Amino acid sequence: MADVTPPLAQQHLDPHDTRKRIFAIVGTSSGNLVEWFDFYVYSFCALYFASAFFPSGDATTQLLQTAGVFAVGFLIRSIGGWLFGYIADKHGRPTSMLISVCMMCCGSFVIACLPTYRVIGHWAPALLLLARLFQRLSVGGGVWHQRNLHE
Repeated sequence: MADVTPPLAQQHLDPHDTRKRIFAIVGTSSGNLVEWFDFYVYSFCALYFASAFFPSGDATTQLLQTAGVFAVGFLIRSIGGWLFGYIADKHGRPTSMLISVCMMCCGSFVIACLPTYRVIGHWAPALLLLARLFQRLSVGGGVWHQRNLHE
């Protein structure tokens, strides 16, 4: 039996379906923008973070420690996807997304307000790492929502 469906150009799209697709594209793009903005800001501020949050000495070592904090965030991102998927299953997607966005904002705020190494010593890099992990955990939730927005 021959397929009688008209070509895609001749098919009529439901306005509700079009609106849903536009919402999905905008939502996914916004989440992606926030994640790339996070990468950019941390990378841009890496020179400041290196000298402010790590013991003085070799600048290369300071930059490597800053890059290490950046890299550890990638590991926690997967756990964030799992965690926020679980939260979405138990409490709904809007609740999960709200928690994810609030955590991302709190992590960024804490990083902005952290005292430097000269003020609190070895607590500075530890707190930077914790704030970055908290922030990246929430990014994993945002990525989960981007991938499951169409459902």
